[in-house]
Formats: sequence, C-alpha cells, structure tokens
Amino acid sequence: MPVRFSRIAGGLLLVLAGVVTLPPPAAGADEPFSVTIDSSEAAPGVVRLAGRFTGAYDVTLVIDGERIERARTRDPDADDTGTWSYELDTRDLHGDVEVYAKATNAQTRYGVWSQPLTLRVDNPRARAPQVAIIAPADGARLTKPTPIRVDVQDQDVRMVRVRVNGGPWTRATGTAGRYMALLDPSRHGDVAASLEAEAVDARGHVSRSATRYVLLGAAKKERPEPHRQDRAMWIWEKAAYNLVLEQGSRRLLETVLKPGSTIYLGVDTYAGRDMIEDARPRLRDFVAWAHRRGMRVHATVAGGTRPPYLGALPRYRDRAVREMERVLNYNLSSTPEQRFDGINVDIEPYILPWFGGAKPEPQIQWLDTLRAMIARRDASGQPLLFGPAVPRWLDVSACCTGIPYGGVTRPLSEHVQDMSDYIAIMDYRDTADGGAGIIAQAAGELAYAESVGKPLSVVVGVETLDIATSGDPSSITFREEGRDAMEAELAKVYAAFSASPAFAGVALHHYDSYRELPTIWGPSAHLPDPPADSGPPTGVASPPTATAFEHATVDLSYGRAGDDTEVACYEVHRSAQAGFTPGPDTLAGRARGLTHTDTGLLPGTTYHYRVVPVDVAGHRGPTSAPVAVTTGATGLRPVVVESMAVTLENGVAQVRLRVVDKATGEPVAATVRGRFTFSAGRYVTVAAGADGWATATSETLKQATGEVGFAVHRLTAPDRYWAGAYDRDRDATASW
Repeated sequence: MPVRFSRIAGGLLLVLAGVVTLPPPAAGADEPFSVTIDSSEAAPGVVRLAGRFTGAYDVTLVIDGERIERARTRDPDADDTGTWSYELDTRDLHGDVEVYAKATNAQTRYGVWSQPLTLRVDNPRARAPQVAIIAPADGARLTKPTPIRVDVQDQDVRMVRVRVNGGPWTRATGTAGRYMALLDPSRHGDVAASLEAEAVDARGHVSRSATRYVLLGAAKKERPEPHRQDRAMWIWEKAAYNLVLEQGSRRLLETVLKPGSTIYLGVDTYAGRDMIEDARPRLRDFVAWAHRRGMRVHATVAGGTRPPYLGALPRYRDRAVREMERVLNYNLSSTPEQRFDGINVDIEPYILPWFGGAKPEPQIQWLDTLRAMIARRDASGQPLLFGPAVPRWLDVSACCTGIPYGGVTRPLSEHVQDMSDYIAIMDYRDTADGGAGIIAQAAGELAYAESVGKPLSVVVGVETLDIATSGDPSSITFREEGRDAMEAELAKVYAAFSASPAFAGVALHHYDSYRELPTIWGPSAHLPDPPADSGPPTGVASPPTATAFEHATVDLSYGRAGDDTEVACYEVHRSAQAGFTPGPDTLAGRARGLTHTDTGLLPGTTYHYRVVPVDVAGHRGPTSAPVAVTTGATGLRPVVVESMAVTLENGVAQVRLRVVDKATGEPVAATVRGRFTFSAGRYVTVAAGADGWATATSETLKQATGEVGFAVHRLTAPDRYWAGAYDRDRDATASW
C-alpha cells in the first residue's frame, strides 16, 4: 500500500488513508500452517496492519529488517487459528519499508512467514542524508597527498567528516553536496587504510558511508593462513559484553576455555552499546589478552538485520557487507596483537521458509552475499579467515544439491567451501556413530575439503544449549546427556577425523550453556569450580523500566551491574505489594542479560518489580529501585497448573499435572505442550481431560544416574489463557 505523508504545521499529515486489501496468498498458503498480512489501514503517523494465522501462534512483525515487534492476537477457540493486528508508528520512517508477519508453527515450532508488504512512506523529517565516498577508488595506492571526495544527498547538511583507520574525525569542506578532506599518506606510514565519511543534517540524523579501502605508501595486502580451531566456542553478546567490559569475567572464561582455543565472539550491538565503536579500547584489550594466552579470536557477525538471515537477501545485502566492514575497520585501527584472527559468519538463510521451495534463487542469493563480504575482506588487505556457520545437511539436502553458481553446478556446501577459508558445521546431534551421527554428517564436507586441498578448513560444531522449544531436544543437544557423555562421543569424532588434514577441530555452542552443563545430571553432578570472588556485585547501573503488553506480559530492562568476576544472572522479583522486600517467594525469573519478559500475569493488575544482580559465587548485589506497571484488560479467564509431579518407572519419566481455573479451582480441559528437562528432552503435546489431568512420558533415560523434570511451554483452552506465573510445582523433579 502506498502511504504518503506531507508536511503540515506541527507534524505530518497522511494524505492517503483507508483500508487496502492485499493480493490473496498463493493457493494452499492457508493450509495447514500459515500467517498472512491481509490489510493495512492508514491514519496520521500510523499504519494499522492486520492479518490471519492458521496452525500457528506468537505472531510478530519483522519491520524493514531492523526490529521484531509482537502483534496482538485473537484466538478465542484456542485452536491456533485466529487474527492479529499491529499499529506501526511511521513517524521515524522514510522510504520503502518492508514488513513481514512471522509466526510459530504449532506442530514443529519453527517459523512460518507471510508474503512481504512494502509501505512507501514519504516523510521528509525522518529522511537521513545519503553519503558516499566517490574518490579515491577502492583499492587505490596513495603515495602523495590525495583528496577524499564525498558526495552527500541532502538539502540541509550541517557537517561532513571523514576518518582514516578509525582515527579522529576530520571535518570536510565544501557545499552543495560536494565535500573534500585531504589525506596525507606520510602521516600514516605504509599501511592498508579504511576511509569512512559521515554526514549530519539539521534534524540530527547521522549517516555513514560505505568504506573505501586503499593502500598507503608501500603497503601490501596480506593473505590469511589457516589455523587449527579446536575447542572453538561461540560466545554471544550477553556474555561477550561482560568479557569486553569487565576484566574479571575473563577469569571465568579461563575455567572452560584453555590456551590454544578459539573464541567466536559475538560483536553485534547489545542493550544500546556497540563494542566495536564505543568500547573499542576495551575490545582491543580483550583480544590482546586472549592472544597472550595462545587463543585465537574470530568476530562473529550475521547479516546486519533482525532476524539475521534476512541479510542474505539482495534488499539487505549492504547491511551484511557493513557488518563485515565494521570488523575490518576495527582491525585496521588496531595494533597486530589487538586484531581479530577471523570472521565467523552466522546468517543461516535456510531458516527462511521459502529457501527450499524457491530453489535455486535463495541459495544463489546467499552465495552472492558471502562473496560480497569476502570481497570486502580482500579489498581491505586484511588476513582474516572467513568462515560461515553451515548446517550439517547442506551437502545432501534436496534444497541444496544441484546449485548452479560460477559456471558450475554442485552442492551448495561445495560452493560455500570453495569461496570460504573454513566452515563451521552445526553438526548438532548427541551421538557420534550411525548414519545421523556427528561423524557421518561431517564426513562429506571433510572429504571435499581434502579433494580440493584446503587444510584446517572444517570445524565440527556440537550443541550444549538447552534448546527448549525448537526441533527435537532429545536428539540435537548434549544438554540431557551431560559433559562426560559428550566427551565420550567427541573422542570418537577425534578418532575418526584426526588423520584428516582438513579437520580443524571441534567447536562448542555455546559458552553460557557449556558453563552450566554438568558432568552428569543428578546426585553425581559436577561443574567446573568458579574462580575466587571477593565480594558481591554492584547494583544495576540504571533502575528497571517496565512496559505492559496486553493483559499477561511485562517487558523489563535495566542497566548492567559490575563484579570482580562475573554477574551470573539478574534476579527479577515481582510483587503486587508496593515496597516489598525481595525473597524466594517474590522471584519471578532469572535473566542472563539486561532484559526480561515476565509472562502469565493477571489482567488489570499493578505489579511492582525489583532487580537483584547475582555473581557466579552466589553473592547478591544491592536491590534496585522498584518500578510499577499495570497490565491490560481481557475477556479471557486465567487457568493455571494446580499441581505437577514427575515420577520414574521402567526406565522412563512420567509427568502428571492438573489444569484448573485460576479463580474457581474448577478443572479445565486443555491442550498442554511442553518438554522433559535435565536428563531428558522429549517434547510432547497432550490433552488434559474434563477432570483437568494430563499425563506424558519421556524418552528412554540413558544415564546410569540423573535427574528429570518437566517444563510446560504452552497451555491453551477455549476462552482461556495460561496464567503461568501462578503455576504450582514448576520445579518438580525426580532423581535416581
């Protein structure tokens, strides 16, 4: 739908308004699992979007590859079919805005997507300058003073600046869209250099150019050399920012990551902070610290979009390239010991539901994005290894065989291996042997790497994460088996691949889950001893803020706390009483990061929240100031799990639970979805009968000793909603 705004006194006026019906979805799109955008209604500053979902739940809107927002849904029959709506505030948007609706498939728990809707927003107040370096040329060698020429498309530019290798910004001179700053190579020496420009307009918008890479003086480009990456570990932003910002966190890392390991460090922005830009000195210190311990550090980047896999699409490719440039420019601004050794790329576009059905276009688009990223590495002259994370089936799945690219047709995995320095296979299975085991799933990629002479180019990744609601937890992750069982299976992997020159080692996903993985669950469980900790953490840097979403959900955020070792989690405490003191009865949840979503609440209720940081030694920091928020209204009645028990019999676990009306205590017939936990992982869907009782059985328990519990994931009933915050016996387990 075209949405046009015109300037009026005091704000914006939406000229074109009304209800627009979109083209109908393709035949069969409604069956059996789908989500659609059916209409959009425009009002000043807002576009009201609406649609349907079938066989799905949890509808979100993906807005221009930049943010993901929850939609309001209506499903009174609790049959995973209903309608959704969302009000998109367009006051800060300009140009073509692409919107997808995304939902969760009720059976597989993977994503289903709508066709995209493009909104054309003409909003001059939100328009940012367009800035580009037009000279010198990319790859030029500069030996004498040379003007950096910048083109800016904007009618009201206040300032244009340039910088070289991340140094101080220098103001450019000029007017009418043409600006210039002089670069003197003699001031920088014989180095490869990054050139960046940025423009600021009268409205405060700041835009930055794509990077130009040049060689100064007698500088030469460097080529990457392969290195072993055994016991590589993905460390995502919640933990990565601790490691960069808090030196004590590094002592905790040393308890699980030994010298010679490789770190895949998440470097995306997090909680309003950008480690590459505004914490660059601390990032340099961390990378140098790791190098002194014989570790390698690869920056992990995605597509520059949210969700990350959109970065493979042509519309968003420039964002993936910019993510690559951020790391390259950081390296060029840093000394050799402070530089990343590689770039680990985690875009994963095969998660897009049309990836297989639209073959070969999505596959080619992904390859084009990877090639564009590699081209920037090559242009910069930096010797960083480039390594995409790839699924274990990329060489054999029907969606990925017979892909034409570069004049040859072959499996997608081989195209990726041809252009990359290494691949990290997400070989997520919990056994080494068998046709679906770790060894068999990686053998093809290793054989191909050997055939084309690429040493140390295949990393075999395994999973330790509690993946909870996606896939089949009982076969994907080592979460339920424990660390001892994982090491026994990995020993088989090493035995199978150690003689291969292409084998670069084993990678673990990921740091936080591996730290919490015991040797085995149950009475014999053991975890690595944390480092010495001298005292409690500080309080949170800023008090919590809270926003209610509809009738049962509150979103909280708060500032970072510090510690001499590591803040392990933030306890979120909730009470209906103002001025409460946090205690075991008020604990609403534990968050690893700086946000928490509290769900299963009561409608029309005022809740008070306080946050308590807790370090890895169990020391509790100061309690935050309180924040209060009131949930919305609903006509749905709350139901809860009144009781739950887990028992063991004949080598399996059984859960028995009862669903009742929260207000009356009367039994409620409902559908219960959830999974066994700790030593088990099976996901189940069961019906609670008219008496409210539901029973489910786990997979066969394989360990000699262990512990098992059950976690409810969804609970649905007609004209009801699950007030899970008031469930009882949520921590019920059984040990043997």
